[in-house]
Amino acid sequence: MTEPLLRVKNLVKQFPITGGMLGRVVDKVHAVDGVSFEIKAGETLGVVGESGCGKSTTGRCILRLIEPSSGEVWFEGKNVTAMGKQELRAMSRDMQIIFQDPYASLNPRMSAGAIVGEALTIHKLTRSAGEYQDRIVELLETVGLNADHMQRYPHEFSGGQRQRIGIARALAVNPKLIVCDEAVSALDVSIQAQVINLLEDLQSQFNLTYLFIAHDLAVVEHISDRVAVMYLGRIVELASARDLYSNPLHPYTQALLSAIPVPDPRFKRQRIALQGDVPSPIHPPSGCHFHPRCPAAQFPLCSTEAPQLKPSADGHWAACHLCA
Repeated sequence: MTEPLLRVKNLVKQFPITGGMLGRVVDKVHAVDGVSFEIKAGETLGVVGESGCGKSTTGRCILRLIEPSSGEVWFEGKNVTAMGKQELRAMSRDMQIIFQDPYASLNPRMSAGAIVGEALTIHKLTRSAGEYQDRIVELLETVGLNADHMQRYPHEFSGGQRQRIGIARALAVNPKLIVCDEAVSALDVSIQAQVINLLEDLQSQFNLTYLFIAHDLAVVEHISDRVAVMYLGRIVELASARDLYSNPLHPYTQALLSAIPVPDPRFKRQRIALQGDVPSPIHPPSGCHFHPRCPAAQFPLCSTEAPQLKPSADGHWAACHLCA
């Protein structure tokens, strides 16, 4: 078997909560709680879940934009979590990110050309001013913009065009892995489709690998080879997109999929309504984090023992005592 491009082992991120005059740590937010998965080269792994479940934090910990509390991230056999600043800077050429908000992720004081070309300068990827200009034009045209856009500033672009600039910036260093952190969630539906099609074309053209983080289940189904479902900092189910959407095993995944709108009015999907709200990540429930809202929970098993993510069949993994 080929070695996976990315391997995440027991990733944990806790954010301290300080209080009092001395600013002492009084509690912690358990944002990511023991996440493990692998991604093969050329694959797209979708990560879905409710807001606050730890999707974006996981992606940023992988790139070490946020320092993980514990766990390991291995990229091409190298331990990213153990790298120093110089190694990490070199590694950043292979791992890039497309941010969620195209309005906040671009420097308003820099032109589109300067934004895309900044990485070329930092990593010294061009040898002359002419080559620098040509490379910027090539990148802009690759994402559907043109040379005239080089001199424009972010406020002169639409949201979809801004996101294309963000994609061009990520492509500038010829990465192998791109973390798409809610890359289309801030865009109109019609623009979402254009950006998704662009990402698929770029993946085919440059053999890119995506970690695609989103909350829109329909978008994730369209672009992903495999899908991981997160709930309160943990992965509760992991399977191929086809298996997950046709045969969800975990009660939380079943509830999520039941909420997807059906375009055909003649067909009605039975909605699974979950009781209560998502528990606080400061004090997550004991045992299975989902047990207070699970319609099939068994006590005291589900409330005292945390289920492990285990395979059932054909690479379909689920963290549920009832799925064993």
